[in-house]
Amino acid sequence: MATPRAALLASLLVALCCCSSLRTGLARSGAEEEGSALRSRGPYVDEVKFDFTPFLIQYRSGRVQRLMGTSVVPPSLDARTGVASRDVVIDRATGLAVRVYRPSQSRTNKKLPVLLYFHGGAFVVESAFGPAYHGYLNALAARAGVIAVSVNYRLAPEHPLPAAYDDSWAALQWVLSSARNGSRSWLARHGDMSRLFVGGDSAGGNIAHNLAMRAGGEEQSLVVATGSSKARTIVRIRGVALLDPYFLGARAGPWAERAWGFICAGRYGTGHPYVDPAALPAGAWRRLGGARVLVTVSGRDRLGPWQSGYVGALRGSGWGGEARLYETPGEGHCFFLNYLASPKAAMHMATLADFVNQA
Repeated sequence: MATPRAALLASLLVALCCCSSLRTGLARSGAEEEGSALRSRGPYVDEVKFDFTPFLIQYRSGRVQRLMGTSVVPPSLDARTGVASRDVVIDRATGLAVRVYRPSQSRTNKKLPVLLYFHGGAFVVESAFGPAYHGYLNALAARAGVIAVSVNYRLAPEHPLPAAYDDSWAALQWVLSSARNGSRSWLARHGDMSRLFVGGDSAGGNIAHNLAMRAGGEEQSLVVATGSSKARTIVRIRGVALLDPYFLGARAGPWAERAWGFICAGRYGTGHPYVDPAALPAGAWRRLGGARVLVTVSGRDRLGPWQSGYVGALRGSGWGGEARLYETPGEGHCFFLNYLASPKAAMHMATLADFVNQA
């Protein structure tokens, strides 16, 4: 029989997960919970340093064994949606790369909104090249009619936070640079930088929020050249879409605190604004980049109180934009990645598409 601690741990892990391959009902024995557990590897035994099941296990030797989210698929011309995709390496030194999605309607002369998207995975698994995210971004690019840029940021524990935040800023700068690099770039040819959005699910929603906070405070760094005169125009993020975002706060619980400490190598507590935006003073919210914010919450997501609290804090801060909360009852964390064809997932995507295309 699972111990009460094991049952609590299983619930927290379900809340943390944002990946399509997570299965509910996870439980671990007391021996598996502690870092002193031993796992065999070939002819010798490797001691576990941190067991982050179902995501990964880190060993004291330095080895990291990822248990999910390691599959990748190539870019393609998707037969179902007509969306084309291609991969671009942004920074060879860090390995930062993106997958860019271009819907079929971009063959016209009409410029399309641009969405900079960050995948989930508790900051430790998944990638922009995984099958779940490739399928989701193909569907989203077609449904919303956007040029989507999916960011393959660095993962913890090899690259603890703030590495992912630094990568998000580099990706944003790359998008702005690509928009002024002539006709060969999909962003330059088809992207409307006056309709720039940032978004992501779970950990990616956390990244999108923190990117928007930085962008709002550094607008002088968000520029593109326009016209033959090369005049510099400041680009403002039009909207921020946080899909079941990874936020914590007061009463997060000891395991959630340990997990967050693992993700950031102990640099920030669960009361830090990186993971608890409600801890921000009211005045700080006013620099949030974006005139509109969409936050989605799934009814069975244990992160729901902090996600809803985000909207309440934003509305009460004096920030001058529009904050919308969209709730899906009866579903678990990031359900929309698993069941694209389900009515609730279709409504979730329609809500996001309408948010991006709202005049």
